[in-house]
Amino acid sequence: MKTIEHWINGSLTPGSASDAQPVFNPATGLEQAQVVLGGATDVDTAVQAASRAFETWSESSLTQRTQVMFAFRQLLVEHEEELGRIISAEHGKTVDDARGEITRGREVVEFACGLGDVLKGSFSDQVSRGVDVHNFRQPLGVVAGITPFNFPAMVPLWMHPIAIATGNTFILKPSERDPSAANFVAELYKRAGLPDGVFNVVHGGKDAVDAILTHPGIEAVSFVGSTPIAKYVHEQATAHGKRVQALGGAKNHAVVLPDADLEFAANHITAGAYGSAGERCMAVSVAVAVGDAADGLVEVLERKAREVKVGPGDVPGTEMGPLVTKAARERVDKAVGTAAAQGATVVVDGRGLKVDGHEEGFFTGPSLLDHVTAEMDAYKEELFGPVLAIVRAESLDEAIALINANPYGNGTALFTASGEAARRFQRTIHVGMIGINVPVPVPMSYYSFGGWKDSLIGDNPIHGPEGIRFYTRPKVVTTRWPRQTQNIAAGFDFPTSN
Repeated sequence: MKTIEHWINGSLTPGSASDAQPVFNPATGLEQAQVVLGGATDVDTAVQAASRAFETWSESSLTQRTQVMFAFRQLLVEHEEELGRIISAEHGKTVDDARGEITRGREVVEFACGLGDVLKGSFSDQVSRGVDVHNFRQPLGVVAGITPFNFPAMVPLWMHPIAIATGNTFILKPSERDPSAANFVAELYKRAGLPDGVFNVVHGGKDAVDAILTHPGIEAVSFVGSTPIAKYVHEQATAHGKRVQALGGAKNHAVVLPDADLEFAANHITAGAYGSAGERCMAVSVAVAVGDAADGLVEVLERKAREVKVGPGDVPGTEMGPLVTKAARERVDKAVGTAAAQGATVVVDGRGLKVDGHEEGFFTGPSLLDHVTAEMDAYKEELFGPVLAIVRAESLDEAIALINANPYGNGTALFTASGEAARRFQRTIHVGMIGINVPVPVPMSYYSFGGWKDSLIGDNPIHGPEGIRFYTRPKVVTTRWPRQTQNIAAGFDFPTSN
Protein backbone atom coordinates (compact mmCIF):
# COMPACT_ATOMS: atom_id res chain seq x y z
CA MET A 1 0.00 0.00 0.00
CA LYS A 2 1.40 3.37 -1.05
CA THR A 3 2.00 5.86 1.76
CA ILE A 4 1.72 9.58 1.00
CA GLU A 5 4.12 11.53 3.22
CA HIS A 6 4.71 15.18 4.05
CA TRP A 7 7.08 17.32 1.99
CA ILE A 8 9.23 19.41 4.33
CA ASN A 9 12.49 21.23 3.61
CA GLY A 10 12.81 19.79 0.12
CA SER A 11 12.15 16.10 0.73
CA LEU A 12 9.52 13.56 1.75
CA THR A 13 9.18 12.72 5.42
CA PRO A 14 6.75 10.53 7.37
CA GLY A 15 6.70 13.08 10.17
CA SER A 16 5.92 12.31 13.78
CA ALA A 17 2.33 11.10 13.59
CA SER A 18 1.52 7.40 13.66
CA ASP A 19 -2.01 7.93 12.32
CA ALA A 20 -2.97 7.62 8.65
CA GLN A 21 -6.13 7.78 6.55
CA PRO A 22 -7.21 5.86 3.44
CA VAL A 23 -7.20 7.56 0.04
CA PHE A 24 -9.78 6.03 -2.31
CA ASN A 25 -10.19 5.76 -6.04
CA PRO A 26 -13.74 7.14 -6.42
CA ALA A 27 -14.32 5.28 -9.68
CA THR A 28 -13.67 1.85 -8.14
CA GLY A 29 -14.46 2.53 -4.50
CA LEU A 30 -11.16 0.86 -3.56
CA GLU A 31 -8.49 2.14 -1.21
CA GLN A 32 -5.38 3.01 -3.22
CA ALA A 33 -3.10 4.68 -0.66
CA GLN A 34 -2.66 5.84 2.91
CA VAL A 35 -1.90 9.47 3.71
CA VAL A 36 -0.07 10.31 6.94
CA LEU A 37 -1.96 12.70 9.22
CA GLY A 38 0.27 15.34 10.73
CA GLY A 39 -0.27 17.45 13.79
CA ALA A 40 1.32 20.26 15.75
CA THR A 41 4.80 18.72 15.73
CA ASP A 42 4.84 18.36 11.94
CA VAL A 43 3.50 21.87 11.43
CA ASP A 44 6.21 23.21 13.74
CA THR A 45 8.88 21.31 11.82
CA ALA A 46 7.62 22.85 8.59
CA VAL A 47 7.50 26.32 10.15
CA GLN A 48 11.10 26.01 11.35
CA ALA A 49 12.24 24.96 7.86
CA ALA A 50 10.23 27.74 6.23
CA SER A 51 11.56 30.32 8.70
CA ARG A 52 15.16 29.41 7.92
CA ALA A 53 14.45 29.53 4.19
CA PHE A 54 12.75 32.92 4.54
CA GLU A 55 15.99 34.50 5.73
CA THR A 56 17.58 34.01 2.32
CA TRP A 57 14.54 33.75 0.01
CA SER A 58 13.14 37.11 1.16
CA GLU A 59 16.49 38.68 0.19
CA SER A 60 16.61 37.00 -3.22
CA SER A 61 16.37 39.20 -6.28
CA LEU A 62 13.22 39.66 -8.30
CA THR A 63 15.16 38.13 -11.19
CA GLN A 64 15.84 34.94 -9.25
CA ARG A 65 12.23 34.61 -8.17
CA THR A 66 11.00 35.25 -11.70
CA GLN A 67 13.35 32.64 -13.14
CA VAL A 68 12.00 30.04 -10.73
CA MET A 69 8.42 30.95 -11.66
CA PHE A 70 9.12 30.71 -15.39
CA ALA A 71 10.76 27.30 -14.91
CA PHE A 72 7.90 26.13 -12.69
CA ARG A 73 5.35 27.28 -15.25
CA GLN A 74 7.10 25.30 -17.99
CA LEU A 75 7.16 22.16 -15.84
CA LEU A 76 3.41 22.50 -15.24
CA VAL A 77 2.95 22.56 -19.02
CA GLU A 78 5.18 19.53 -19.58
CA HIS A 79 3.55 17.46 -16.82
CA GLU A 80 -0.05 18.56 -17.27
CA GLU A 81 -1.23 15.12 -18.38
CA GLU A 82 0.54 13.31 -15.54
CA LEU A 83 -0.75 15.73 -12.91
CA GLY A 84 -4.22 15.55 -14.44
CA ARG A 85 -4.27 11.77 -14.07
CA ILE A 86 -3.10 12.01 -10.45
CA ILE A 87 -6.00 14.37 -9.73
CA SER A 88 -8.52 12.21 -11.59
CA ALA A 89 -7.46 9.05 -9.75
CA GLU A 90 -8.05 10.59 -6.32
CA HIS A 91 -10.82 13.13 -6.95
CA GLY A 92 -12.81 11.32 -9.64
CA LYS A 93 -13.16 14.20 -12.12
CA THR A 94 -12.28 13.57 -15.75
CA VAL A 95 -8.68 13.95 -16.85
CA ASP A 96 -9.69 16.74 -19.23
CA ASP A 97 -11.43 18.57 -16.38
CA ALA A 98 -8.32 18.13 -14.23
CA ARG A 99 -6.17 19.51 -17.01
CA GLY A 100 -8.50 22.49 -17.15
CA GLU A 101 -7.98 23.26 -13.47
CA ILE A 102 -4.21 23.00 -13.95
CA THR A 103 -4.44 25.52 -16.78
CA ARG A 104 -6.42 27.96 -14.64
CA GLY A 105 -3.91 27.53 -11.83
CA ARG A 106 -1.00 28.01 -14.22
CA GLU A 107 -2.43 31.40 -15.19
CA VAL A 108 -1.64 32.61 -11.67
CA VAL A 109 1.94 31.39 -12.10
CA GLU A 110 2.08 33.44 -15.30
CA PHE A 111 0.80 36.46 -13.38
CA ALA A 112 3.54 35.84 -10.80
CA CYS A 113 6.13 35.76 -13.59
CA GLY A 114 5.41 39.46 -14.18
CA LEU A 115 5.56 40.41 -10.54
CA GLY A 116 8.54 42.69 -11.05
CA ASP A 117 6.26 45.22 -12.69
CA VAL A 118 3.40 44.76 -10.21
CA LEU A 119 5.67 45.24 -7.18
CA LYS A 120 7.09 48.56 -8.38
CA GLY A 121 6.61 51.25 -5.78
CA SER A 122 6.04 54.97 -6.30
CA PHE A 123 8.21 58.04 -5.82
CA SER A 124 7.22 61.63 -5.05
CA ASP A 125 9.87 64.26 -5.56
CA GLN A 126 10.12 67.42 -3.44
CA VAL A 127 7.07 66.87 -1.24
CA SER A 128 8.65 69.46 1.01
CA ARG A 129 11.85 71.47 0.57
CA GLY A 130 14.59 68.93 0.01
CA VAL A 131 12.31 66.03 1.05
CA ASP A 132 11.28 63.07 -1.11
CA VAL A 133 8.91 60.17 -0.38
CA HIS A 134 8.88 56.65 -1.84
CA ASN A 135 7.21 53.37 -0.95
CA PHE A 136 7.74 49.65 -1.50
CA ARG A 137 6.27 46.35 -0.33
CA GLN A 138 7.95 43.52 1.59
CA PRO A 139 6.96 39.90 2.27
CA LEU A 140 5.31 38.84 5.52
CA GLY A 141 7.34 35.73 6.36
CA VAL A 142 5.97 32.19 6.68
CA VAL A 143 2.42 31.91 5.30
CA ALA A 144 0.08 28.94 4.95
CA GLY A 145 -2.72 27.66 2.75
CA ILE A 146 -5.53 25.27 3.74
CA THR A 147 -7.24 24.01 0.60
CA PRO A 148 -10.27 21.87 -0.36
CA PHE A 149 -10.57 18.55 -2.16
CA ASN A 150 -12.46 19.82 -5.20
CA PHE A 151 -9.49 21.58 -6.84
CA PRO A 152 -6.34 19.93 -5.49
CA ALA A 153 -4.11 21.76 -7.98
CA MET A 154 -5.89 24.99 -8.93
CA VAL A 155 -6.84 26.43 -5.55
CA PRO A 156 -3.34 25.97 -4.04
CA LEU A 157 -1.93 27.48 -7.25
CA TRP A 158 -4.08 30.53 -6.58
CA MET A 159 -2.09 30.99 -3.36
CA HIS A 160 1.50 29.81 -3.29
CA PRO A 161 2.91 31.24 -6.55
CA ILE A 162 2.04 34.80 -5.49
CA ALA A 163 3.15 34.20 -1.91
CA ILE A 164 6.48 32.75 -3.02
CA ALA A 165 7.12 35.26 -5.81
CA THR A 166 6.65 38.12 -3.36
CA GLY A 167 9.34 36.63 -1.12
CA ASN A 168 7.39 34.59 1.43
CA THR A 169 7.80 30.93 2.29
CA PHE A 170 4.76 28.66 2.19
CA ILE A 171 3.19 25.71 4.02
CA LEU A 172 0.33 23.92 2.25
CA LYS A 173 -2.22 21.76 4.09
CA PRO A 174 -4.15 20.09 1.24
CA SER A 175 -7.26 17.99 1.58
CA GLU A 176 -6.53 14.52 2.91
CA ARG A 177 -9.02 13.11 0.37
CA ASP A 178 -6.77 13.82 -2.64
CA PRO A 179 -3.31 14.72 -1.33
CA SER A 180 -0.96 13.50 -4.05
CA ALA A 181 -1.21 16.56 -6.31
CA ALA A 182 0.39 18.71 -3.61
CA ASN A 183 3.46 16.48 -3.38
CA PHE A 184 3.78 16.36 -7.16
CA VAL A 185 3.74 20.16 -7.30
CA ALA A 186 6.40 20.27 -4.57
CA GLU A 187 8.66 18.09 -6.71
CA LEU A 188 8.12 20.40 -9.70
CA TYR A 189 9.10 23.41 -7.58
CA LYS A 190 12.32 21.67 -6.55
CA ARG A 191 13.12 20.89 -10.18
CA ALA A 192 12.41 24.54 -11.04
CA GLY A 193 15.18 25.61 -8.67
CA LEU A 194 13.17 26.70 -5.66
CA PRO A 195 15.36 26.45 -2.54
CA ASP A 196 14.51 23.84 0.07
CA GLY A 197 12.09 25.00 2.73
CA VAL A 198 10.38 27.67 0.63
CA PHE A 199 7.46 25.34 -0.23
CA ASN A 200 6.32 22.68 2.22
CA VAL A 201 3.38 20.28 2.43
CA VAL A 202 1.89 19.00 5.69
CA HIS A 203 -0.94 16.48 5.34
CA GLY A 204 -3.58 16.05 7.99
CA GLY A 205 -7.01 16.91 9.33
CA LYS A 206 -8.26 19.20 12.08
CA ASP A 207 -5.15 18.80 14.25
CA ALA A 208 -2.95 20.13 11.45
CA VAL A 209 -5.41 22.94 10.70
CA ASP A 210 -5.55 24.06 14.33
CA ALA A 211 -1.77 23.97 14.57
CA ILE A 212 -1.51 26.27 11.55
CA LEU A 213 -4.13 28.67 12.90
CA THR A 214 -2.39 29.05 16.25
CA HIS A 215 1.33 28.77 15.43
CA PRO A 216 3.11 32.04 16.29
CA GLY A 217 5.56 31.60 13.41
CA ILE A 218 2.88 31.77 10.70
CA GLU A 219 1.95 35.29 9.61
CA ALA A 220 -1.01 34.67 7.31
CA VAL A 221 -3.47 31.93 6.38
CA SER A 222 -5.38 31.44 3.12
CA PHE A 223 -8.41 29.14 3.19
CA VAL A 224 -11.04 27.86 0.75
CA GLY A 225 -13.84 25.57 1.90
CA SER A 226 -17.28 25.54 3.47
CA THR A 227 -18.69 28.62 5.16
CA PRO A 228 -18.81 27.17 8.70
CA ILE A 229 -15.12 26.19 8.50
CA ALA A 230 -14.23 29.50 6.84
CA LYS A 231 -15.78 31.32 9.82
CA TYR A 232 -13.84 29.08 12.21
CA VAL A 233 -10.57 29.66 10.36
CA HIS A 234 -11.13 33.42 10.28
CA GLU A 235 -11.98 33.62 13.99
CA GLN A 236 -9.11 31.44 15.16
CA ALA A 237 -6.42 32.88 12.91
CA THR A 238 -7.30 36.51 13.53
CA ALA A 239 -7.47 35.82 17.26
CA HIS A 240 -3.85 34.72 16.95
CA GLY A 241 -2.79 37.86 15.10
CA LYS A 242 -2.73 36.53 11.54
CA ARG A 243 -3.94 37.91 8.26
CA VAL A 244 -6.68 35.71 6.82
CA GLN A 245 -8.22 34.99 3.45
CA ALA A 246 -11.30 32.81 4.11
CA LEU A 247 -13.50 31.84 1.16
CA GLY A 248 -16.67 29.94 2.01
CA GLY A 249 -19.53 28.14 0.31
CA ALA A 250 -21.85 29.03 -2.53
CA LYS A 251 -25.30 28.67 -4.03
CA ASN A 252 -24.83 29.96 -7.55
CA HIS A 253 -27.86 31.01 -9.60
CA ALA A 254 -28.13 31.24 -13.38
CA VAL A 255 -31.03 33.42 -14.51
CA VAL A 256 -32.57 32.75 -17.93
CA LEU A 257 -34.75 35.46 -19.49
CA PRO A 258 -37.37 34.77 -22.19
CA ASP A 259 -35.22 36.52 -24.83
CA ALA A 260 -32.30 34.13 -24.27
CA ASP A 261 -31.35 31.39 -26.71
CA LEU A 262 -32.66 28.45 -24.65
CA GLU A 263 -30.52 25.84 -26.40
CA PHE A 264 -27.38 27.90 -25.74
CA ALA A 265 -28.37 28.67 -22.14
CA ALA A 266 -29.33 25.07 -21.33
CA ASN A 267 -26.14 23.72 -22.87
CA HIS A 268 -23.94 25.97 -20.74
CA ILE A 269 -26.01 25.58 -17.59
CA THR A 270 -25.83 21.78 -17.95
CA ALA A 271 -22.04 21.95 -18.17
CA GLY A 272 -21.90 24.38 -15.27
CA ALA A 273 -24.15 22.23 -13.10
CA TYR A 274 -22.81 18.74 -13.81
CA GLY A 275 -19.17 19.37 -14.70
CA SER A 276 -16.88 17.85 -12.05
CA ALA A 277 -20.06 16.19 -10.67
CA GLY A 278 -21.11 19.58 -9.30
CA GLU A 279 -18.19 19.61 -6.86
CA ARG A 280 -17.21 23.20 -7.64
CA CYS A 281 -17.70 26.32 -5.55
CA MET A 282 -18.66 28.04 -8.81
CA ALA A 283 -21.01 25.30 -10.02
CA VAL A 284 -24.46 26.34 -11.20
CA SER A 285 -26.80 24.81 -8.63
CA VAL A 286 -29.96 26.88 -9.29
CA ALA A 287 -31.49 27.87 -12.63
CA VAL A 288 -33.98 30.72 -12.29
CA ALA A 289 -36.39 30.48 -15.22
CA VAL A 290 -38.12 33.82 -15.80
CA GLY A 291 -41.63 34.03 -17.22
CA ASP A 292 -42.22 32.27 -20.52
CA ALA A 293 -38.70 30.81 -20.53
CA ALA A 294 -39.58 28.21 -17.88
CA ASP A 295 -41.29 25.34 -19.71
CA GLY A 296 -38.99 25.48 -22.72
CA LEU A 297 -35.88 25.67 -20.53
CA VAL A 298 -36.93 22.66 -18.46
CA GLU A 299 -37.54 20.64 -21.61
CA VAL A 300 -34.07 21.34 -23.00
CA LEU A 301 -32.35 20.88 -19.61
CA GLU A 302 -34.02 17.49 -19.21
CA ARG A 303 -32.79 16.32 -22.59
CA LYS A 304 -29.26 17.50 -21.95
CA ALA A 305 -29.12 16.02 -18.44
CA ARG A 306 -30.05 12.62 -19.83
CA GLU A 307 -27.30 12.93 -22.45
CA VAL A 308 -24.47 13.45 -19.94
CA LYS A 309 -21.98 10.59 -20.19
CA VAL A 310 -21.10 9.35 -16.69
CA GLY A 311 -18.12 7.09 -16.10
CA PRO A 312 -14.56 6.80 -14.81
CA GLY A 313 -12.61 10.02 -15.21
CA ASP A 314 -9.77 8.39 -17.13
CA VAL A 315 -12.01 6.90 -19.84
CA PRO A 316 -12.13 8.98 -23.04
CA GLY A 317 -15.55 10.45 -23.71
CA THR A 318 -16.59 10.61 -20.06
CA GLU A 319 -18.18 13.96 -19.22
CA MET A 320 -18.90 13.43 -15.52
CA GLY A 321 -17.06 11.21 -13.08
CA PRO A 322 -18.00 9.93 -9.62
CA LEU A 323 -18.29 11.88 -6.40
CA VAL A 324 -15.21 12.00 -4.22
CA THR A 325 -16.43 9.67 -1.44
CA LYS A 326 -19.21 7.21 -0.70
CA ALA A 327 -20.52 9.58 1.98
CA ALA A 328 -20.75 12.38 -0.59
CA ARG A 329 -22.81 10.18 -2.91
CA GLU A 330 -25.15 9.16 -0.10
CA ARG A 331 -25.62 12.79 0.93
CA VAL A 332 -26.51 13.88 -2.62
CA ASP A 333 -28.90 10.96 -3.17
CA LYS A 334 -30.62 11.75 0.14
CA ALA A 335 -31.02 15.39 -0.92
CA VAL A 336 -32.87 14.36 -4.09
CA GLY A 337 -35.27 12.23 -2.05
CA THR A 338 -35.84 15.07 0.41
CA ALA A 339 -36.60 17.47 -2.44
CA ALA A 340 -39.25 15.12 -3.79
CA ALA A 341 -40.79 14.75 -0.33
CA GLN A 342 -40.93 18.54 0.04
CA GLY A 343 -42.82 19.00 -3.21
CA ALA A 344 -40.20 19.41 -5.93
CA THR A 345 -40.73 17.64 -9.25
CA VAL A 346 -37.89 15.20 -9.97
CA VAL A 347 -37.55 15.60 -13.73
CA VAL A 348 -34.35 13.56 -13.96
CA ASP A 349 -33.39 11.20 -11.12
CA GLY A 350 -29.70 10.33 -11.01
CA ARG A 351 -29.90 8.04 -7.99
CA GLY A 352 -28.99 4.39 -8.26
CA LEU A 353 -26.71 4.79 -11.27
CA LYS A 354 -24.35 1.86 -11.83
CA VAL A 355 -21.39 2.01 -14.19
CA ASP A 356 -20.45 -1.30 -15.81
CA GLY A 357 -17.23 -2.64 -14.38
CA HIS A 358 -17.26 -0.01 -11.63
CA GLU A 359 -20.26 -1.07 -9.59
CA GLU A 360 -18.58 -0.13 -6.30
CA GLY A 361 -17.63 3.35 -7.50
CA PHE A 362 -19.13 6.47 -5.94
CA PHE A 363 -21.34 7.28 -8.93
CA THR A 364 -24.61 9.13 -9.10
CA GLY A 365 -26.17 10.55 -12.23
CA PRO A 366 -27.30 14.10 -12.99
CA SER A 367 -30.51 15.06 -11.19
CA LEU A 368 -32.87 17.83 -12.33
CA LEU A 369 -35.49 19.25 -9.96
CA ASP A 370 -38.31 21.56 -11.05
CA HIS A 371 -40.73 23.72 -9.04
CA VAL A 372 -38.18 24.21 -6.28
CA THR A 373 -38.95 27.00 -3.82
CA ALA A 374 -36.73 29.03 -1.52
CA GLU A 375 -38.10 27.16 1.50
CA MET A 376 -36.89 23.73 0.34
CA ASP A 377 -33.67 22.13 1.54
CA ALA A 378 -32.57 21.58 -2.06
CA TYR A 379 -32.51 25.36 -2.45
CA LYS A 380 -31.12 26.35 0.94
CA GLU A 381 -28.30 23.83 1.28
CA GLU A 382 -25.02 23.69 -0.63
CA LEU A 383 -25.42 20.17 -2.04
CA PHE A 384 -22.01 20.06 -3.77
CA GLY A 385 -23.15 17.42 -6.22
CA PRO A 386 -24.76 16.99 -9.67
CA VAL A 387 -28.18 18.38 -8.71
CA LEU A 388 -29.70 21.33 -10.57
CA ALA A 389 -32.73 23.01 -9.01
CA ILE A 390 -35.11 25.08 -11.13
CA VAL A 391 -36.90 27.99 -9.49
CA ARG A 392 -39.52 29.86 -11.49
CA ALA A 393 -39.81 33.66 -11.33
CA GLU A 394 -42.20 36.09 -13.00
CA SER A 395 -39.67 38.84 -13.72
CA LEU A 396 -36.00 39.77 -13.68
CA ASP A 397 -36.63 41.92 -10.60
CA GLU A 398 -38.10 38.90 -8.79
CA ALA A 399 -35.07 36.82 -9.78
CA ILE A 400 -32.69 39.51 -8.53
CA ALA A 401 -34.58 39.74 -5.23
CA LEU A 402 -34.38 35.96 -4.83
CA ILE A 403 -30.61 35.92 -5.33
CA ASN A 404 -30.03 38.93 -3.11
CA ALA A 405 -31.97 37.27 -0.30
CA ASN A 406 -29.76 34.18 -0.45
CA PRO A 407 -27.02 34.12 2.22
CA TYR A 408 -24.37 33.19 -0.35
CA GLY A 409 -22.95 35.55 -2.95
CA ASN A 410 -20.14 33.75 -4.74
CA GLY A 411 -21.07 33.61 -8.45
CA THR A 412 -24.09 34.20 -10.64
CA ALA A 413 -24.97 34.34 -14.32
CA LEU A 414 -27.59 35.91 -16.57
CA PHE A 415 -28.57 34.54 -19.98
CA THR A 416 -30.15 37.24 -22.11
CA ALA A 417 -29.93 39.15 -25.40
CA SER A 418 -30.72 42.45 -23.65
CA GLY A 419 -27.89 44.80 -22.78
CA GLU A 420 -30.23 46.84 -20.58
CA ALA A 421 -31.20 43.75 -18.56
CA ALA A 422 -27.56 42.70 -18.26
CA ARG A 423 -26.49 46.12 -17.02
CA ARG A 424 -29.32 46.28 -14.49
CA PHE A 425 -28.49 42.76 -13.30
CA GLN A 426 -24.78 43.34 -12.79
CA ARG A 427 -25.33 46.63 -10.96
CA THR A 428 -28.03 45.46 -8.56
CA ILE A 429 -27.05 41.88 -7.80
CA HIS A 430 -25.33 41.24 -4.43
CA VAL A 431 -22.80 38.75 -5.76
CA GLY A 432 -19.03 39.07 -6.17
CA MET A 433 -18.49 37.35 -9.55
CA ILE A 434 -20.96 37.76 -12.40
CA GLY A 435 -21.26 36.14 -15.81
CA ILE A 436 -23.31 37.51 -18.69
CA ASN A 437 -24.04 34.51 -20.90
CA VAL A 438 -21.12 32.86 -19.07
CA PRO A 439 -22.22 30.19 -16.56
CA VAL A 440 -19.03 29.83 -14.48
CA PRO A 441 -17.54 33.34 -14.24
CA VAL A 442 -14.15 32.53 -12.70
CA PRO A 443 -12.02 35.68 -13.18
CA MET A 444 -8.66 35.65 -14.92
CA SER A 445 -5.55 35.62 -12.73
CA TYR A 446 -5.03 39.39 -12.98
CA TYR A 447 -8.42 39.96 -11.34
CA SER A 448 -9.27 38.84 -7.83
CA PHE A 449 -11.49 35.88 -6.93
CA GLY A 450 -13.98 36.30 -4.11
CA GLY A 451 -17.68 36.45 -3.38
CA TRP A 452 -19.93 38.48 -1.11
CA LYS A 453 -21.90 37.70 2.04
CA ASP A 454 -21.28 34.20 3.47
CA SER A 455 -19.10 33.26 0.51
CA LEU A 456 -16.23 35.45 1.78
CA ILE A 457 -15.51 35.80 5.47
CA GLY A 458 -13.62 39.01 6.13
CA ASP A 459 -12.54 41.24 3.26
CA ASN A 460 -9.60 39.53 1.56
CA PRO A 461 -10.29 37.93 -1.85
CA ILE A 462 -7.75 35.62 -3.43
CA HIS A 463 -5.14 35.89 -6.25
CA GLY A 464 -4.65 38.83 -8.60
CA PRO A 465 -3.87 42.29 -7.17
CA GLU A 466 -5.58 41.38 -3.90
CA GLY A 467 -3.15 38.49 -3.52
CA ILE A 468 -0.19 40.85 -3.86
CA ARG A 469 -1.55 43.09 -1.14
CA PHE A 470 -2.39 40.15 1.10
CA TYR A 471 1.07 38.57 1.02
CA THR A 472 3.03 41.82 1.40
CA ARG A 473 2.99 44.92 3.59
CA PRO A 474 3.99 48.45 2.61
CA LYS A 475 6.76 50.70 3.80
CA VAL A 476 6.80 54.42 3.14
CA VAL A 477 10.16 56.21 3.37
CA THR A 478 10.52 59.96 3.79
CA THR A 479 14.03 61.11 2.85
CA ARG A 480 16.10 64.25 3.29
CA TRP A 481 19.76 64.65 2.27
CA PRO A 482 20.87 68.08 3.50
CA ARG A 483 24.17 69.59 2.46
CA GLN A 484 26.75 69.55 5.21
CA THR A 485 26.87 73.35 5.24
CA GLN A 486 23.09 73.64 5.37
CA ASN A 487 21.62 74.39 8.78
CA ILE A 488 18.01 73.19 8.96
CA ALA A 489 16.25 74.04 12.18
CA ALA A 490 14.24 71.37 13.95
CA GLY A 491 10.78 72.33 15.17
CA PHE A 492 8.70 71.00 18.05
CA ASP A 493 5.47 71.49 16.12
CA PHE A 494 3.99 68.67 14.06
CA PRO A 495 5.89 68.54 10.72
CA THR A 496 4.18 70.01 7.66
CA SER A 497 5.07 70.04 3.96
CA ASN A 498 6.29 73.62 3.47
